[in-house]
Amino acid sequence: MIALYVMAAVLILLLMITIHEAGHYTAGKLLGFGIEEFSVGMGPRLLSHKTKSGEDISLRVLPLGGYCAFTGEDEEAVPSEEDAVTDSRALPFSAQKPWKRIVVLAAGPLFNMLSAFVFSFIYIIAAGYSLPVVTDISADGGAYLSGLERGDVITAVDGREITFLDTAAELLGEAEGDTVLTVERGGRLVDIRAEKKDGKFGITLTYERRSIDALHAAGYSFPYTFELSGAIVRSFGMLLTGGVPLTDVTGPVGTVVTIAGYAERNALYFLLFLPLIASNLAIFNLLPIPALDGSRIIFALIELIRRKPINKKVEGAIHTAGLIILLALVAAVDIAGMIARSLS
Repeated sequence: MIALYVMAAVLILLLMITIHEAGHYTAGKLLGFGIEEFSVGMGPRLLSHKTKSGEDISLRVLPLGGYCAFTGEDEEAVPSEEDAVTDSRALPFSAQKPWKRIVVLAAGPLFNMLSAFVFSFIYIIAAGYSLPVVTDISADGGAYLSGLERGDVITAVDGREITFLDTAAELLGEAEGDTVLTVERGGRLVDIRAEKKDGKFGITLTYERRSIDALHAAGYSFPYTFELSGAIVRSFGMLLTGGVPLTDVTGPVGTVVTIAGYAERNALYFLLFLPLIASNLAIFNLLPIPALDGSRIIFALIELIRRKPINKKVEGAIHTAGLIILLALVAAVDIAGMIARSLS
């Protein structure tokens, strides 16, 4: 069974990369860039179709990558006076106007972030939210004489409604001292004033799942995605400052193993990882690391400001070195993760 979850996790990563490259492809088509190939997967071709405009749409053997190859992506820019008389689709990528290249480069992360909103919506619809049900009240707890009854369903804490974003655990954990708990009892809402002593109400809870309608799920999807993105940005910052050890980072192999492991316990985790990976991929690709979209955008911005192309051999060497270092780092992280898992 774990093999099926691993396969599904690989397909999730492939889906995210395909969405990313589709962003580059779509923006390139709209702005008149020449595109040689749009590939899903890496390595030898399995299937290929040539469109009327001469583009190859390919499916390749290794399901761990993909790319959108623009015309003359590694070529030097042609002289600017030729731009007006040359079909823009025949121009090398570097000869296209800098602002166009910035849009095309940013479109990949943008598509990932837009997909994160969609995936968040799907996850929220599927997961719903949970309301705590009182199953026992301790005689020495702060809530014993409050009037709470077994079977009460807590719906709000100090006037704050329990929702997908404001969870019961968070609201009950933040409550201090004298607290108003709103409960469902016999089909009506009742406010109960309960005291929290030594950080505890002295009640035992089980949880009842409630569904979320599409309108509310759409409203929750945006703050939820921004919350995920903020956590990812903070993690990157902590990684740079040493707050998060490098051993806690996972590469593609580690990500697949993690997704498969969680999904084996609960298939709902597949839906949880979709917006998380999508927003992670969007933010990671915008980092100013050579070979990533963020670095290429910076080079295009410099060219736009100085009104002069940067030496493409120098830029190409920087991106090539960055790619080699990045791949080596990813491989090292995955190897270290496999060793750590084998020893645990």
